[in-house]
Parts: sequence; C-alpha cells; structure tokens
Amino acid sequence: MNLRDVYKAYVSQLTSLYPETEARSLVMWLFEAYLSVDRKDVLNKKPIPLVPENLENAMAKLMAGEPIQYILAKAPFYGREFRVGPGVLIPRNETEELVQLILQNHKGKMKVLDLGTGSGCIAISLALEWAEAEVSALDISEQALAIAKHNAAKHGAKLNFIKADVLNKDLHLDQYDLMVSNPPYVLEKERALMQANVLKHEPELALFVPNEDPLRFYKAICLHAKESLNPNGFLYFEINEAFGPEVVSMMNSEGFGEVRLIRDINGKDRIVYGQVRQA
Repeated sequence: MNLRDVYKAYVSQLTSLYPETEARSLVMWLFEAYLSVDRKDVLNKKPIPLVPENLENAMAKLMAGEPIQYILAKAPFYGREFRVGPGVLIPRNETEELVQLILQNHKGKMKVLDLGTGSGCIAISLALEWAEAEVSALDISEQALAIAKHNAAKHGAKLNFIKADVLNKDLHLDQYDLMVSNPPYVLEKERALMQANVLKHEPELALFVPNEDPLRFYKAICLHAKESLNPNGFLYFEINEAFGPEVVSMMNSEGFGEVRLIRDINGKDRIVYGQVRQA
C-alpha cells in the first residue's frame, strides 16, 4: 500500500459530496494532519504499512458532512490558526477583509469592541496587529467565549471578555472608539441554498435571522453604538450581500455619517462602516 493509492481512494469517495478540486484539498489536509506528509510524498508513492485509525475516523466524519475545520479543531484566519468547534462559526475569508480594512483605516490608541466574537478571530487579530488598541470581545455564548479565551491565550493577545446578549437593550457598556460586528445575517429562507455540512454542524444562533427582520442585529448594535461610541467613533459591520443599501440607509437614519459600503474581493457587498455624527 502506498500514499498515492490511499489518496486516490479517498478523493474518489469524497467526490460524491464535494467538487473534485475541493476533495483533493481536503484529503491533503487530512494527510498533513494525521500522517505528517505532503504532496511530494503522495506523488512519490511513499509506502504506508497501515492507514491509522484516527485518519479513518476523520475520513468517516468528512463523509458524514462534518466540516474539516471542526474535525481538526482549527481554522486559518489572517495568518494564524484558531481553535474552532461546533459552538462557533468557522472563520471566513470575507471576514479577513473586514479586519484588513479596519487596520488600514485606524492607528494609535483606541478602545475597540467586537460584538458577537465567536472564536475571537476578529478581536484577537486586531489586538495582535494593532498594538496600541485596547480590545474587548463580547458574546452571549459561554462555549464561544471559552474558545475565544483559549485562542487569545494561545496567541498571547490581551483582551477583555464580556458575556452579554446584543439584543438586550440595556448592556451598560463602557465607552469605545470603534465597534465591529459580524452578526448573524443569513435569512431563514436561504437555508435551502446552503451546504448541508454548514446547516448540520455550524451553530444556528450565529447564522440565522428571521426573514421578516433581517437587520435585527444591526439595528440593536447601532443603538448600542450610539450610546457607547465616543464622539467621532466608528462602527463596522460585515453584512449579507443582499442588504448593503438597507444597512447603509439604516445607519444614516440612526445618525451615522460618512457611511460607506465596501465590496469584497469577489465583488459582493460585504462591509458597511460609518462614524458617529457629533451633536
């Protein structure tokens, strides 16, 4: 038995669930994690006396639709690895663009709050890349906060953690210079368009909003921002691509100025940000 034969067999199985290119990538990810081999070893038909049980178990989970990030308990984000689990969303590439935009736009000493932090990928990345920022991270989920705290400790990021529900009108937050959120924004009716492994394994609490109230989290966070942002403070959102103009209009109506809608690398409306107008 050699690695190339095992590789081809695994790819063949996974193509019933994934496009072939993705299947190949997933198998290599498993090989690197469980066999400590790379593509060169596969191409050279490196002998393998026995397929280890942990690799077979991981493959079975993949075939059952579990995301590979949960199987390996890690996901890349902004040049670092973050622990992830079923209690938090898997970090997406689009969210890296949100972090990058904030870092491009802001420097110096500022107090920053990430609302709905999940794995902590936004807050931790900002804290590590922006040394003068004092960063706090808020989430309603104990499980998410535990994962975020682990990630902060792993990467040596100093964060303040807050357990709270952003839909609660009275949060009694400190004052901040910048607030950022990637809140739930997938409509219930969009379930049919999503991959089965996302629906089955990622937390619904962090994904979905009612069809009749798609901006519920944005509205709530805007109200908190009006109370807790210092004069000329900034609010950043990641958004559902279908609601860019609506989020812009909402922020304008709530008293934010210089509101901008930014498209992601794929040309989709993805980020909206604005600044508190001075009274």
